Amino acid sequence: MTISHIGLSTRDLDSTRDFYENVLGFKAVRCDIIKSAEGGQIRHMFFDTGRDQLIAFMEPQGVQGIPADYDAGINEGLGVPGSFYHFAFEAGSVTALEAKRQELLAKGVVVTDIVDHEWAQSIYFHDPNGISLEYCCLTRDIGTEDDVTMQVRVERSAQAMRQRWDNLREASAAALASATL
Repeated sequence: MTISHIGLSTRDLDSTRDFYENVLGFKAVRCDIIKSAEGGQIRHMFFDTGRDQLIAFMEPQGVQGIPADYDAGINEGLGVPGSFYHFAFEAGSVTALEAKRQELLAKGVVVTDIVDHEWAQSIYFHDPNGISLEYCCLTRDIGTEDDVTMQVRVERSAQAMRQRWDNLREASAAALASATL
């Protein structure tokens, strides 16, 4: 079995659509408006991320009981580092990962250098909602006895984990703000 879709929220579906279609290249495949009986509505949109897997966003507009201001990026509202809740897209290969990084940079996205995890390589960035995103590719087969044995493989402070993601989030927000000027 695979994941059918991941459902997320946005406070600005137009910016979200622009990012997922024009920056990441994911095609919108279904758009709905859900009317609330108490007033207001929710705009709902699905994007095809490949291999029959989807990512969906819901944007509440004046719906009773849903706050107008909330953290659609998830992590900040929960007070946890950006790595706790993130979504990773398959890059396919190390070469494709580097090409994706260069493409994102050319489109004005703040993106990390390639991070080598020993078993995979990744780049990290944020969408306009502040959602932590990743492109990743495996660099070797996984699932060995060593891989599935719980053990310390990395040691860093909680502050260092938080700071790394805070720096990326702040740089992303600054880039977004300058792009809208």
